[in-house]
Amino acid sequence: MQPRQLPLFPDISAPQFNAPFPSTRYQGSKRKMLDWIREQTASLVFDSVLDVFGGTGAVSHLFKNMGKQVTYNDYLGFNRNIGLALIENSSQTLSQADIEIILRRHPDQHYPDFIQRTFSGIYFTDDENAWLDQTLTNINARIHQPYQQAIARFALFQSCIIKRPYNLFHRANLYMRTSTVDRSFGNKTTWDTPFEEHFRTFAAEANAAVFDNGKVNRAVQVDALDTPVDADLVYIDPPYFNAKGVGVNYRDFYHFLEGMMHYDQWAGMIDLRSKHRRLIVQTTDWDRPERISDAFHRLIDRHRRSTLVISYRDDGIPSREDLVALLRTHGKQVIQAARPQQYVLSDRKSHELLLIGM
Repeated sequence: MQPRQLPLFPDISAPQFNAPFPSTRYQGSKRKMLDWIREQTASLVFDSVLDVFGGTGAVSHLFKNMGKQVTYNDYLGFNRNIGLALIENSSQTLSQADIEIILRRHPDQHYPDFIQRTFSGIYFTDDENAWLDQTLTNINARIHQPYQQAIARFALFQSCIIKRPYNLFHRANLYMRTSTVDRSFGNKTTWDTPFEEHFRTFAAEANAAVFDNGKVNRAVQVDALDTPVDADLVYIDPPYFNAKGVGVNYRDFYHFLEGMMHYDQWAGMIDLRSKHRRLIVQTTDWDRPERISDAFHRLIDRHRRSTLVISYRDDGIPSREDLVALLRTHGKQVIQAARPQQYVLSDRKSHELLLIGM
C-alpha cells in the first residue's frame, strides 16, 4: 500500500483559533511545548489528525485550534474524559448554577462513603475524602449532560492532582502535606487551598477551553494498536522508557483518578495488598521494555499511509536512531527536530525529539 499523496503546500486560508488550554500538572504533558510543535508541523499539509496517546489533550487541543479534525484516543478512562470535555465537546460548558449544584450537599441525595472508608490517611484528609465522595456523587447524579459531566470531572481530577505532593498517587504520603516541617519542594499553600476553590478555578479554565472549530471531533478509548486508520497525520507520544528500561506507567501514577471514573465498580478494581490502594495491575506492550520496539513497529505499520509525528526523548528505548530506521523501513522520509528539556523528578537534562515521517 502506497502512502497517500497530499498537496505540496498548506492551505493558508485554513481557520485558526486561539482557545487557551487549561493549566495542568500532569506528568508528561506537552503543554509547554505546544508552540514548538506548532512550528514544526505548520508546513505540513493535513486536514485530519489522530492523537494516539492523547493524555492531557494538550496536543489534540493545539490541532483543534489549528482548524483540524481531531480524533483523540487514550486507553485510560479518565484521560478519555479530557478528550470528551475539551476536544469532542464544541459548545457545552458548566454554568454557575451547575457548579453550585455540584458543590452543594443535597438533603434528598444518598452519599456513599467509599473514598472515606478506603483511602483514609493515604492521599487526602478525612474531610477532603468526604468532600470527594459528595462531589463525585453530585456529578454523577445531578449533572445529566455528558459533556458537562466531563468538564466537571476534569475540574475534579485537576483539583486532586494539584493537592498531591509530586502531583502523583504513587505513594501513601499524606504526611508530606500535613507535617509542620521546613520544605524545599512543593507548595503548601496550594496543598492547603480548599478543594472547592480549586474546583471553581479549573471549571472556569475548562469552560474557556471549549470552542467549535467547525469540524466533527471525537474522543475514543481503545488500545493504540486498534486506533482508527486513515487520518492525514498521526501524532504518537507513547509512555517513555529510559535507557535502563524503566518506564512511565500512567495508570499506576493516576490510579485514583481512574478509579473515580468507575466509582460504582472501584472496589472490585483495587489491589488490596497495595498500601496505597492502587488498581490491579494491567499491562500492555507499551509498559514492557522488551516489547516496546515491536509495539512501535506495529503502530507505524498500521498508520503507514499517514504522515507520522513521533514525540520521544533522545535517551530512551527505542533510541533516536532506531526510530528513524524504523520509519525509513516503512518508506518514510524523516525530518528530525530536538529541543533541550528538563523533566520533573529528573536531575538531568535530555532532549525532546520530534520525528516527522512523510
